[in-house]
Amino acid sequence: MEFQQIEQQIYKYVDQVKDLLSSEIWENILLDCTKNEILVLWLLYRTQEVNMTQIAEYIHAPLNTATGIISRMEKRKLISRQRSQEDKRVVTITLGIKGEAQIQSIIKEVVFYASKIMQSFSQEEIKLFVRMMDRVVDIMKEERIQDTQHQIVRKITIE
Repeated sequence: MEFQQIEQQIYKYVDQVKDLLSSEIWENILLDCTKNEILVLWLLYRTQEVNMTQIAEYIHAPLNTATGIISRMEKRKLISRQRSQEDKRVVTITLGIKGEAQIQSIIKEVVFYASKIMQSFSQEEIKLFVRMMDRVVDIMKEERIQDTQHQIVRKITIE
């Protein structure tokens, strides 16, 4: 498997797992950012620029929640907002200097350890690892579905 294929596979795993890990895990692992902030940085790293609707859809949050997240990130200089010259209603979001540094730091750490691990694997083991990661994602999805199905609905009697 070539590096670009592995890189694309990693992108796929992050997209699949992003909703399956708790916010606490994301915050502890990924420096001083919340899960949604890391996901916004990741999206911007991959796409260069997005609009607010795309961010809200990617993080599965209402537009007003996404706007609050972007406002906090802008204050910390993680991202930058620009109004479109053609249509002032459209706001595009790009990585800021600190956001670029933050996501590069995370990627550097991940790549360092991933390359160490992958160097120790044979081609057959790499293929097995990819199949195992696919299975991990499947199991996490199944667990998430079961959790949402078993949530207790509280009924309030209205008199």
